[in-house]
Amino acid sequence: MSNGTKSGLQALLTPEESVVVLIDHQPFQFANLNSHEPTMVVNNAVALAKAAKGFDVPTILTTVLEERGGYLIKGLQDVFPEQKPIDRTLVNTWEDERVVDAVKATGRKKLIIAGLWTEVCVAMPAIQAAGEGFEVFVVTDASGGASAESHDMAVRRMVQAGVVPITWMAVVSEWQRDYAREKTLPALTEVLLQHGGATGVAFGWETQLLATGRAGNDV
Repeated sequence: MSNGTKSGLQALLTPEESVVVLIDHQPFQFANLNSHEPTMVVNNAVALAKAAKGFDVPTILTTVLEERGGYLIKGLQDVFPEQKPIDRTLVNTWEDERVVDAVKATGRKKLIIAGLWTEVCVAMPAIQAAGEGFEVFVVTDASGGASAESHDMAVRRMVQAGVVPITWMAVVSEWQRDYAREKTLPALTEVLLQHGGATGVAFGWETQLLATGRAGNDV
């Protein structure tokens, strides 16, 4: 881990310590996304954004040359309709002072990054921020590269720099941590139902059975 311990309870994420930066989920970047199925990256990025909103985790949206590369995908913008993404010319998000200032203004040190492409616009800021005292986590399944190899090599390079690779469901699970935390449970449940794949489908089915009182009769 870039700044802190690699193990123990304090190594896990909490909503109170986290800040999310979503980088360049735009049409041009998706056009050459070949490391993942694009619809899955969309699903996972939107799920991460919705969870962040539900857990009151500050989230910063960024684009690069949006007039040419396309506006932020609608699914993400719809989560934060009032927020205008920070549009950059710099390839490395962490070299844009507006983004860095926005992150620092939160006072949080656990920096969670997802974006396109992994080998460029994710790796650069992740590696730089890790060297500047942030605990950096990269959500690998809400990110993607121009090829499976480029995504994999970028993740390996970031790990060498102290960055922690993680998936979106692991992020939200660490944020929730305890099912007795009822305040955030509805938001978590809704995200899982909408974006959790088989987990969401199974949960919806279980809810249906419990609601109709047939949980023990129709099996």
